[in-house]
Amino acid sequence: MFDKFKEECGVFGIYGHPEAANLTYLGLYALQHRGQESAGIVSSDGSSFFCEKGMGLVSDIFSEERLKKLQGSMAIGHTRYSTTGESILSNVQPILVNYALGRISLSHNGNLINAGILRDELEAYGAIFQSTIDSEVIVHLIAHSRESGLLQRVVDALNRIRGAFSIIFLSESGLMGVRDPHGLRPLSLGRIKDGWVIASETCAFDLIEAEFVRDIEPGELVVINEKGLESYRPFPHVEPAPCIFEYIYFARPDSIIFGHDVYSIRKALGRELAIESPVRADMVIPVPDSGAPAALGFAEGSGIPYEIGLIRNHYVGRTFIEPQQSIRHFGVKIKLNPVANLLKGKRVVVVDDSLVRGTTSRKIVKMIKHAGAREVHMRIASPPISHPCFYGIDTPTRRELIASSHSIDEVRRYITASSLAYLSVDGMLKTVPKPSDNYCIACFSGRYPIPFKREEISQPGLFEGV
Repeated sequence: MFDKFKEECGVFGIYGHPEAANLTYLGLYALQHRGQESAGIVSSDGSSFFCEKGMGLVSDIFSEERLKKLQGSMAIGHTRYSTTGESILSNVQPILVNYALGRISLSHNGNLINAGILRDELEAYGAIFQSTIDSEVIVHLIAHSRESGLLQRVVDALNRIRGAFSIIFLSESGLMGVRDPHGLRPLSLGRIKDGWVIASETCAFDLIEAEFVRDIEPGELVVINEKGLESYRPFPHVEPAPCIFEYIYFARPDSIIFGHDVYSIRKALGRELAIESPVRADMVIPVPDSGAPAALGFAEGSGIPYEIGLIRNHYVGRTFIEPQQSIRHFGVKIKLNPVANLLKGKRVVVVDDSLVRGTTSRKIVKMIKHAGAREVHMRIASPPISHPCFYGIDTPTRRELIASSHSIDEVRRYITASSLAYLSVDGMLKTVPKPSDNYCIACFSGRYPIPFKREEISQPGLFEGV
């Protein structure tokens, strides 16, 4: 419905709690914003494994009866938006497999650049894949490894893959959590009574009343079992490059990401935008819900009053039937409706976190004008997006990214705004916590921290227009 980057996936794991499956369900519920296509939970009592998966939202998949089947004091879960592989049941994670040393399950957030090449190699040696997702490559690498123990096999497998990965493994003995050496995707560590919790975001800890301990660091692998927690550094050192878009849009604003409070950063981005691109106006309104913190910051930085000028309908299902008689901007109006009496005759600043294709912004601007606004000034709390992402975000092709081939004034004319301004790259990097030089800003700059060749990419269509 909205013209946004899609949020990759969310992962959750818990060890040492009698209600492991129920808490995993709640953790996935908190991480639902990171993927709405499918979800799954695998639990274990140390000898047997139990698995429940489904298509759709977490709340629709897991009934009380299904959760009762998930026995044991440890579990992992996954909520998915697909970046590689079809949206079908066989691609739903966690993956659960048998191999020479027993059983293992994994939940993966990210994208493997060299998955296609590795898959071809594994299939040439006789591997039979049950899905089309890149994550399955990892379990085949573990199964084919000649190392002696599970930890050694996992390390051997992960040293062969390239790309973004935050992964939780579940075995008979416990959990493992690992983050790729660049730390592109987040992964956090928490405690709940005598147990341990791992999750993509700390908002999952808040719901189950777990204590946030720290981030799992870039290139770190933690093993959690009856001995407690052990930390390993099994990868060659590289400079970290966490994804800056986690701060701009992906993460929930109540989470702590890469060690910092997301909500405060989004407000600060809005304040910096007001300094860089001031405008005379009567009110500042957000594009709900993700544009709200930046719009508050813009209002504070500019001294222009903040108003709720667009009302969002939160109860829209996955599909709806459009009437045969055409309704202006129907697709957007299903979710957003302007407060006409507030906007009529006013000069309005509309603040959003990002602008991708421009199609939704165009409809929103026209809708606000139709409601009677005199001027509509669009302000974007991030730089122009000109390049696709290959690290676990479902992005349009480069040809579809409007900023890749159009000037700011051309984009302004397309969305029919009175004025348009983006936050500059320098302004963004000045605002986010240091060391800002190390963030991955490839979608704005085209400089990718993990180099690749076109033939390696499992999403070749992203190169269209390059």
